[in-house]
Amino acid sequence: MRVMILEDNPILAEGLSLLLNNSGFEVAAVATDADEFAQAMATHHVDIAVVDVRLPPTFTDEGLRAAIEARRVRPGLPVLVFSQYVEEVYAAELLAAGSEGVGYLLKDRVSRVDEFLEAVRRVAAGGTVLDPEVVSQLMVKRSSPLDRLTPREREVLALMAEGLGNTAIADKLVITEGAVHKHVGNVFLKLNLPPTDSGHRRVLAVLAHLGL
Repeated sequence: MRVMILEDNPILAEGLSLLLNNSGFEVAAVATDADEFAQAMATHHVDIAVVDVRLPPTFTDEGLRAAIEARRVRPGLPVLVFSQYVEEVYAAELLAAGSEGVGYLLKDRVSRVDEFLEAVRRVAAGGTVLDPEVVSQLMVKRSSPLDRLTPREREVLALMAEGLGNTAIADKLVITEGAVHKHVGNVFLKLNLPPTDSGHRRVLAVLAHLGL
């Protein structure tokens, strides 16, 4: 079973590589940032990717975004997130794209090596492994309708709140106006806004964004 590792901590990356290689897996490559990961994914065929969340350059959510993009390019790619942090928005998007072959474990809460290895095997086989703390935080996060939005839809809504129209939003995000129209429609749908005229719905969406 071939594994890709996305981890910027060299000690942890080396430790994971040794552990997996000595436990019947084959580590195809180790990437330290999202760009290296994308290049390695294009070069190597792997059965599962083990990814950290916070990576260079901003140390926020690069790993999860890289995993989501990898699953977009290769649908169904098994991904095990192994991190100290729960990044709710992108974690929810990762799961929303299909929970099969997805895992999210917190480094500080994995107490046994065999527990980690079993999680890798289960996710690679198409199973789901979620730390209870991750589930708890995601359930709390989903209590607001705004949290149904994808990160891109949130960006569009934030620009709507600034008073930008679809054309200006498209220019700002460097996407097509058609894509913006689709995102705006998704925002209206996910916020359960009534089917009135689009201008009124934009106002209601902005009010929701502002918490009013």
